[in-house]
Amino acid sequence: MNIHLIVLGKLKEPFWREAEAEYLKRLTPLAKLHIHELKEESFDEKDLPELIKAKEAEKITQEIAKIKNGYVVALDERGAEFSSLSLANHLSALQLLGAPLVFVMGGPLGLHPSITKLARGTIALSKLTFTHQMARVIFLEQLYRAQMILGNRKYHY
Repeated sequence: MNIHLIVLGKLKEPFWREAEAEYLKRLTPLAKLHIHELKEESFDEKDLPELIKAKEAEKITQEIAKIKNGYVVALDERGAEFSSLSLANHLSALQLLGAPLVFVMGGPLGLHPSITKLARGTIALSKLTFTHQMARVIFLEQLYRAQMILGNRKYHY
C-alpha cells in the first residue's frame, strides 16, 4: 500500500513525535508511508478562519498535485465514520484501485471546503474533537490496526 499523509503543522510535543515514530516503525514493513508536513498559517482571534483555511488549501492543493494519480481522501469531522474493521475493508478496497492513497489532514481550523470538494471521499476519526496533533497519531494507529486486521495478525481484539 502506497500512502501519503498531507498534514498541516509539525508535531510539537516530544510525546507525539515519539508516538508517530513508533507507528511509522511498525508500518514500514507493511506500507510505503510518506508524510508531507506543510507549514500551517499562524492566526489569532482577529483573523477570519475561512481566509486562513483558504491559504492552507492552496498549499495542500499544490502538494496533492505532486502526487501522480493520487486518490485523495480528506479527514474531516463531517466525513464517513468507520469501525476499525470497516476502515480496514475500505482501505483494502481503495488499495485495489492501484492509485497512491492521499489522506489530507487540516490544522486547528480544519480543512477549507475546496479540499473536501477535491477529495474523492471523507473520513471522520470520531464524533469527538481532537487536537490535530492527536488526530495525526490516532490516524497512524488506525492505519497500523487496519494492516494488522487485513493480515490476520493479532493486534485487534
